[in-house]
Amino acid sequence: MNDILRERLIRKLDTLPEEKIYQILDYIDFLESKYAPKLSTATNPLKRFAEGVEDTLRAGRMSAGVIGGTMNVMNKAVGVVTDVANAGKSVATEIAGVVSSVTSSKAATQAGPAATTTPPASPPVQNPPPPPPGDQRK
Repeated sequence: MNDILRERLIRKLDTLPEEKIYQILDYIDFLESKYAPKLSTATNPLKRFAEGVEDTLRAGRMSAGVIGGTMNVMNKAVGVVTDVANAGKSVATEIAGVVSSVTSSKAATQAGPAATTTPPASPPVQNPPPPPPGDQRK
């Protein structure tokens, strides 16, 4: 579906009362079951759970206002849990980066200085030979 059509549908849906929107959702579910090559699934397990709660409330003949209020709370809860999960992933990624950098630096240190340094470019400086034993200058 292109963005223009999506925005047009949303604009039309925004003008209708919630009870009519649930009727439209039922009709979309019917069309999906009849014509869609595969059933759509929510990408997030929490969203699938929220949709299941919504379907249960609708099956129980709850009013559209009650369902809407419940779904607003569920949507906020899903957002909070998603934010916490994303923060956890971010922390885990940073920890993994630190661990890999520490591990690579330890491996380089354990390999020895010869493995990490280059040989000197000039010959080493030699000390002058000691004076002969008979020479005792002070």
